Amino acid sequence: MDLSEGNGKGIAREIRAETDGRIDAAASGGFEPDCSGSSPSDAISGAQYACGKLASRVISVVALILLSLFVQSTVRGQAPTPNQTAAPGQAPAPGQAPTPDGSQSEPSTKEPAVTMFDHSKTSRFWVSGQANFIVQWHGGFPAKYSGPNSLNAFAENATSRVFTVFTGVMLNPTTELLADVESAGGHGISEAFGLAGFTNLDVVRNPSLGNAPYLSRLMVHKIIALSNETEDAERGPFNLFTELPVRRVEIRVGKFGLVDFFDQNSVGSDSHLQFLNWTVDNSGAYDYAADTRGYTWGVIAEYDTKHFKVRSAVAMMPKTANGINLDLNLARARGANLEFEVDRSLVRGRAGAYRVLVYANQANMGSYREAIDRFLAGLTPTPDITATARQGRVKYGVLAGFEQEATSWLRFYGRTGWNEGHNESFAYTECNNTVAIGADSKGTHWRRNLDRTGIAAVSNGLSVDHRQYLALGGLGFLLGDGALTYGRENIVEWYYTVHIWRGAFFSIDLQHVTNPGYNRDRGPVLVPSVRLHLDF
Repeated sequence: MDLSEGNGKGIAREIRAETDGRIDAAASGGFEPDCSGSSPSDAISGAQYACGKLASRVISVVALILLSLFVQSTVRGQAPTPNQTAAPGQAPAPGQAPTPDGSQSEPSTKEPAVTMFDHSKTSRFWVSGQANFIVQWHGGFPAKYSGPNSLNAFAENATSRVFTVFTGVMLNPTTELLADVESAGGHGISEAFGLAGFTNLDVVRNPSLGNAPYLSRLMVHKIIALSNETEDAERGPFNLFTELPVRRVEIRVGKFGLVDFFDQNSVGSDSHLQFLNWTVDNSGAYDYAADTRGYTWGVIAEYDTKHFKVRSAVAMMPKTANGINLDLNLARARGANLEFEVDRSLVRGRAGAYRVLVYANQANMGSYREAIDRFLAGLTPTPDITATARQGRVKYGVLAGFEQEATSWLRFYGRTGWNEGHNESFAYTECNNTVAIGADSKGTHWRRNLDRTGIAAVSNGLSVDHRQYLALGGLGFLLGDGALTYGRENIVEWYYTVHIWRGAFFSIDLQHVTNPGYNRDRGPVLVPSVRLHLDF
């Protein structure tokens, strides 16, 4: 959830002056495909494995090239001079989030404070916090049947809460250490089952984890100047610098959420002040490496210029689908990501950004086709993808997105994405293709400059193998009605966020879901929500 400098950063600055970030609500040995005694699906799996393996290696090589720039620059002493204090171009977007009020400076009459407490522009240290409370409910809705992983057809309500403490220290003019502690409590409607586009991004998908505090981020952030020209940077939880070189390399090593920096969008990436739906705030087709809470350990390397950026990451994958434990063996399990961003506008004098992201995940995944074949052969009572898990399977995908200012108060955004649908959805949600479009507006015309309202529509779909697996009674980590009459899961969401005072915001939200869980035999369902966000 990050926007870098240039036009894209202009958009991020504009909203950060009024909003804050979202906290999202992520034994050894290699794998060689076995062709002996193969089933009809094995030949396909072998080709998919080879293609996915190639994609994973290409992305990993690009990451290593960018990382080598860091090593070479450090050896040559390429660092900004004291009067060129560098700053990262990233804007905080927890697990997901844009940060509050970019500059965090003392309030002025022109820029009302949007945090409970003012934050220094010059201190080496940073301490801030957030609290987010969401209440959701829905009435009963028509359903011909329900299964173990269905959205409940009877009326229900649920409350979630997320507390985060952000800390940081500048180690030297080009290096900082950031550490965040988080607590996620409460639960989601139907315990977050039954929807690919679930209605509350703050919900942890495993309620048995409890609400004990945990380390959400711990990263070292290094800036390598490649030019003498500098520009202003926003100071906040993910960045303590106030300037950065226009041309630079940034390295991040440690624990983070990949969507803190990838698949970012200033109109739809912030579940604390903008939309709430999983597949509106993030691309549903982005099965990014993460544990159940949305975090992972890894390395991010980024090259920035004024109008173009490329960022790459290699990160740990969970040991099991939606698992809390990460596989430490990067040789056999990893997520590789590569994103290109062009900060250009189609509207003269307005900000715009356009992005393309490719990724490849290698892990101990199951195969939908193999699970179906085993069931049809009478080997299992229902299709069971966990019984087909095999180390070395690869799931890959490609995403594209844009954001564009139309006027000083109106912005549009869109996303589309696809991933291969033969291997199981593993880390984010059960979605193989998606398209989303939306817009937001400031409250300028009704004299509420820090209010914001937005509307978005998203359509999510499944691959043929994935939908057949669910239709035969198979269960995923989120979905499973016991049967399926397939239809695209279509969601429309609207919100209005009111600025109450300083760092206090209140929102109302409405989501209409057609074909929940891709099932035309269930729904539609209407999910209203209220949200209170506090920024300290």
